[in-house]
Amino acid sequence: MKRNTSLLSSDGVSYVIPFILITMCFALWGFANDITNPMVKAFSKIFRMSVTDGALVQLAFYGGYFVMAFPAAMFIRRYSYKSGVLMGLALYAIGALLFLPAKMSGIYYPFLAAYFIMTCGLSFLETSCNPYILSMGTAETATRRLNLAQSFNPIGSLMGMFVAMNFIQARLSPLSTEERAALDDTQFAALRDSDLSVLIAPYLFIGIVILAIFFIILRTKMPNTGDSDSKDLNLSATLRRLLGRQRYREGVVAQFFYVGAQIMCWTFIIQYGTRVFMAEGMAEKEAEILSQQYNIVAMAIFCVSRFVCTFFLKYIRPGVLLSALAVVAGVLTAGVIMADGRVGVYCLVGVSACMSLMFPTIYGIALTGIGEDAKLGAAGLIMAILGGSILPPMQAAIIDRQVVAGMPAVNVSFVLPLICFIVVAIYGYRAVSCKN
Repeated sequence: MKRNTSLLSSDGVSYVIPFILITMCFALWGFANDITNPMVKAFSKIFRMSVTDGALVQLAFYGGYFVMAFPAAMFIRRYSYKSGVLMGLALYAIGALLFLPAKMSGIYYPFLAAYFIMTCGLSFLETSCNPYILSMGTAETATRRLNLAQSFNPIGSLMGMFVAMNFIQARLSPLSTEERAALDDTQFAALRDSDLSVLIAPYLFIGIVILAIFFIILRTKMPNTGDSDSKDLNLSATLRRLLGRQRYREGVVAQFFYVGAQIMCWTFIIQYGTRVFMAEGMAEKEAEILSQQYNIVAMAIFCVSRFVCTFFLKYIRPGVLLSALAVVAGVLTAGVIMADGRVGVYCLVGVSACMSLMFPTIYGIALTGIGEDAKLGAAGLIMAILGGSILPPMQAAIIDRQVVAGMPAVNVSFVLPLICFIVVAIYGYRAVSCKN
């Protein structure tokens, strides 16, 4: 019987099992991203810190992406996509398991170190998995294929949000921020240690799961698709080629602002919703949990929208759809800024439907047609995730002001995501007519 060679790599290995395993990795880093976003609020309460200090979680988390993306690309170029995936899983597991000694220290900063190591692993994973998926088939369907794999990322995100809400936030002490501030040092230390024991448990569990996935992939035959026979890299020539391509150059900028917008919208929905619901008379903890429930709804919408948008990509050019969704996201973000009460929360939830397409589509447009340069090009796009490290602390600094120009500061702070969506809309529009 003749084999279907469209499902085989050049070295005769089936794409099917490798595609499934690599797609699982998309869910795994989605879990890490979205169990972490609510921790900004959690750490702020546990250590009696400002929102700005709590947002250092995002600085450490997405800083790891930035620092490790380029070394990851060099590592992948020297070895293989599979090696990059394995290195990413190893660092992910180590970072998650380091939450135990961080808890034993009773200090905030070791947690930041654990997050940083964990996301060095995520940087390896994203730098490896995204171009690996693009290489598993024809160039004509590469963007759709990546969108399909990326559709499982929000499934992991939903799991992360669910665990954060039910196994962390719901089990932390119900004492409010003001009540915690009134505790003496002994009472504070006992409460802090109790809350940290709750917080670290899911991270330790996922660390063990990641180790199991590591050994499964280690033992699985993976295709060499996209792995060059030559391991030499003319760095300066590759960078010149990449920077000479408008779609790629502007794609890195667009990705920076998109990731910043995504993290801001998913992190500070907790602060935004808490203000709205406390104004309705809810206690702080009740308002926080309800805000996280809305965040889960937003992620569910994001997940469904990813599959819907992937379908529409059969009929609508990626740049056109990207630009249209960014415009709608900008309008909804304006509603978040101007609206009062739950209408603003509904607008913020709706933004997620528009964001679902953005990351993989920017990624796919930027890397289309660049061949072996995709390995280093992927690193630039992953380094652009630095937007998730730089922009959220800027938004947190605005929120800490409480009131800006007579408006709630948390509302005004969403001017930053609005600017981000304008940048993405411009990139989508320019990508339609771009020739290289």
